[in-house]
Amino acid sequence: MARVAGLEIPNDKRLWVSLMSIYGIGEKSAKQICTETKIDLNTLVKDLSESELDSIRGYLDKNFKVEGELRQNIFRDIKRLKDIKSYRGIRHKLGLPVRGQRTRHNAHTRKGRSRAVGGLKRKLEKT
Repeated sequence: MARVAGLEIPNDKRLWVSLMSIYGIGEKSAKQICTETKIDLNTLVKDLSESELDSIRGYLDKNFKVEGELRQNIFRDIKRLKDIKSYRGIRHKLGLPVRGQRTRHNAHTRKGRSRAVGGLKRKLEKT
């Protein structure tokens, strides 16, 4: 397997598809990497030479933040929002949607499953 950006990318896939397995690289940037390094998009990773892999690694190092560095930046940005107690930071802290979505009917992904609150059932008293 080829090692790019500290990660083993799949050998049996096309180059642009296996580049998408790297955190921070999507379809558009994977195709851009292939065109900038002048490597055919449909080449299988196992057919690449070592010099082609080196050119991909060099291009990634110069132009993209990927994997650990990108994760750290995102974590730091969210932590900064929480520290300054901005609206978005408070929403992150509470585990609620951050970008203005409604929470009355949806947002179960962020909020979690609704749980029944105990002690609310009232028994009918007979007089």
